[in-house]
Amino acid sequence: MGIKAALPKYELYFYTLVLSLAGLWAASWIFEASSANVNRKAFKESVKPGWHYFGRKMDVADFEWVMWFTKFRNHIVFALSGHVIFAKICSMAAPQVGLASLVQYCSYLYMVYGMLAVFATMGLTFTMLILSHCVLLYSVSLSKQKWLCFAAGLGSLATFKLEPFSSWQSGFVTGSFALQDVLFYGGSGFTIMRCMSFALENYEKKDGNYSFLELLKYNFYLPFFFFGPIMTFDRFHAQVNTPDLTRKEREMWNIRIQAVLHLAAIVVVDVLFHFLYILTIPSDMKLVRQLSDWSLAGLAYSNLVYDWVKAAVMFGVINTVSRLDHLDPPQPPKCITMLYVFAETHFDRGINDWLCKYVYDYLGGNHDNILKELLATICTFAVTTLWLGPCHVVYIWSFCNCFGLNFELWVAKFFKLEPFASMEAKMSEAMSRRIRGVFNAANFWTIILYNVLALNSLDFANLVFKRLIITGFPLSTLSVLFVTYCGVQLIKERERRLALEDE
Repeated sequence: MGIKAALPKYELYFYTLVLSLAGLWAASWIFEASSANVNRKAFKESVKPGWHYFGRKMDVADFEWVMWFTKFRNHIVFALSGHVIFAKICSMAAPQVGLASLVQYCSYLYMVYGMLAVFATMGLTFTMLILSHCVLLYSVSLSKQKWLCFAAGLGSLATFKLEPFSSWQSGFVTGSFALQDVLFYGGSGFTIMRCMSFALENYEKKDGNYSFLELLKYNFYLPFFFFGPIMTFDRFHAQVNTPDLTRKEREMWNIRIQAVLHLAAIVVVDVLFHFLYILTIPSDMKLVRQLSDWSLAGLAYSNLVYDWVKAAVMFGVINTVSRLDHLDPPQPPKCITMLYVFAETHFDRGINDWLCKYVYDYLGGNHDNILKELLATICTFAVTTLWLGPCHVVYIWSFCNCFGLNFELWVAKFFKLEPFASMEAKMSEAMSRRIRGVFNAANFWTIILYNVLALNSLDFANLVFKRLIITGFPLSTLSVLFVTYCGVQLIKERERRLALEDE
């Protein structure tokens, strides 16, 4: 109940007003902390000269973002532009070679260009290292043994995530530049996940085996190689070999709009980095302890929003290029603001699709059985822990999110029992939606607290928990929960309207 229930408009207007005022208030606290503490040690290390004409410095605490959009920006643009140019040459050659031949030649051309780009960027030894893992997992896939494909794939992944194997393999990379480690671990990690997908899909193939060239075309498709997202082999193979290359109505217009939105998001993040030092402040625990509860809540929330924006922009730029190649890539992650259930909490839909297809849904079935769900989530987060790189913070993050996912099922099962089921049946749908919204608001902040662990530090996450749940009770706890409840109801209203449009 309560899923499609409408609330009065004046109630929704009230929720909008409360959420807007609370957001502005929290932002004002963060802006004050950003402006008044620029001489602190932590700020001197990660807040550098920025917009001199506005008298603002820039938060450069996120190494990856700064490198992607400053020094490494030209390299990315050059590599992806070359890929787009090759694709355009292919389309211009269509009348001469025929449509069927064009599809085949394009996929091979993408493979060759991708391999050359990887070779030019990372060197011959890295390219050979990646090829050796491809050969190994391709050979294992010929056995048609699912357990062996998993064991070999996870073993290969472990060699890039665990010492001393990781350092030994990284030693094969020649040269030295700022993003070498990012590209090494990104390219190698995504390669293993793609090879595992290939091996598992080859297991499902009833007649014969996929060729080694199919694996190379899949793995060395440049837009996905270093940064993802992961597209499972069955989807990639079907899309890259389809003879239908016609565009849908207004498809190019939508691609241009998405490109403009990604550019706008980059500009917005750049503006925020000059006025709200949301990444530097959490590193200064003395300053964080001086912040108000509202400021602390806004800081934790804004860190997760930024991480979503970063993922959305990076995947969005790559997805725009792949859509020009007539592919339908995994969508960017769902905004943290829209999340109030653990089942939808993911910052990489490609990895999420991979895990769901080969682990979570495979072991969990329809996810109604408590024991099957527990086994499925434990195995899923075990693979995720290996993917992220085992360390104590990742262990805690995995345990908390695994528990949260199962706890949702336990609570849902509990409230389906009597007398709760009868009590809800007697309620109006609007009241049911309001009561569910209270639980969703609590769930939202649980998701925030669990994922702050992965983005900041254990000390910062622990302080946020204590201030909002323990020392801030009841005033800060209930006020933050109420504001979150307002946001959840607005999200539910949006989902309700979209569901009605789809009917």
